[in-house]
Amino acid sequence: MTSPGNTIPSAGTFFVGIDIEPGRYRCEDGRGGWWVRFTGPGGGEPVGSWPLPDGPTEVEIEPTDFAFETRTRTSWRMVEPAAAPGRRRAEPRPVADPTLRAELDRIVARHRLPVRLTPALAVLVCVLGVPAFGPAWLMFTAPVGLTAAFGAQLSDDLRRARALGRRRDRYLLPEDFDDEARALLVRAQEAVRAVLGSAVHREGLLDSADNALTLPQQEWEIAQVLARQSSLRRRERRFAESADVTVPEVAAVLGGQHRKLAASVRAVTRRIEALEHYADRVRAADRALHAHRRLRTLTSAAHEYDDLLAATVRDDLALPAIERLTDQSESLLRRLRAHLSEAADPHDDTPADDRDPG
Repeated sequence: MTSPGNTIPSAGTFFVGIDIEPGRYRCEDGRGGWWVRFTGPGGGEPVGSWPLPDGPTEVEIEPTDFAFETRTRTSWRMVEPAAAPGRRRAEPRPVADPTLRAELDRIVARHRLPVRLTPALAVLVCVLGVPAFGPAWLMFTAPVGLTAAFGAQLSDDLRRARALGRRRDRYLLPEDFDDEARALLVRAQEAVRAVLGSAVHREGLLDSADNALTLPQQEWEIAQVLARQSSLRRRERRFAESADVTVPEVAAVLGGQHRKLAASVRAVTRRIEALEHYADRVRAADRALHAHRRLRTLTSAAHEYDDLLAATVRDDLALPAIERLTDQSESLLRRLRAHLSEAADPHDDTPADDRDPG
């Protein structure tokens, strides 16, 4: 199987998310068969059922399962997909122009040097005043120096806040979106979070530098479009409440505007779906990486099985020697019986070797 599917053959072991999709599956004839779900990290906690009853049977394969092994009379068919984790209603997080942080840092840095001279000057005054006024001088000047030092940091924060306030068009807050736009933005942000939080991204198996630059920019551009759509929808609702939409000319204008807005929504939705498809592929790559490492761990113990097989071969080679010893013991037993028979009948002159050992 080249991609996750919604049918499972009647026999075999299949990786969840790689060979098969999670969900509820139904087998029409499980009589006498069995299944095992490998749950837990790396599939280390198997859960199974055997023997299966006559007729149809169902099993729930969770998205967190590692693999599914089965042997039944008929194949399995998905009857209900798994509920996606974390799909409950969520609020979008604020979105900013990716270049805004660096711009604010530059603004603060330009004013930082003169501000930093203030605490340095205060320390210099404290040091120079001690010889002239004695240690008591520090009691009066030390609070001034501490105030200057904390004031410098406070000044940086205030300057950053003022600069951010003047750039309201460079970031968007949840209240800038209506319900429809929020739902779409959450989907985009979840996709971006899935990619940037993946193991293949962290370990550099993807183009991490490209992801770190491109995905925040994609999120910002999508958020800008969604905010504009929200604004237009709000304006449409206000106009519809205040105007007579039954007038043909008004209805025609509103209809044309609404169609353009709907086309924009479809376009941005396709863009978000592309992000989600990329995130799904990254999740699949994460699962494949995990499976690869799990299999590598399993194969690292292969030498133990080879040693066991070699020992079994030695057992096979030892069989002739054991059989030879068995023949010798039977020959010895016959001779012993003959001697016992001879000892039991002292009047019998027949040589012991000519007697029937039985």
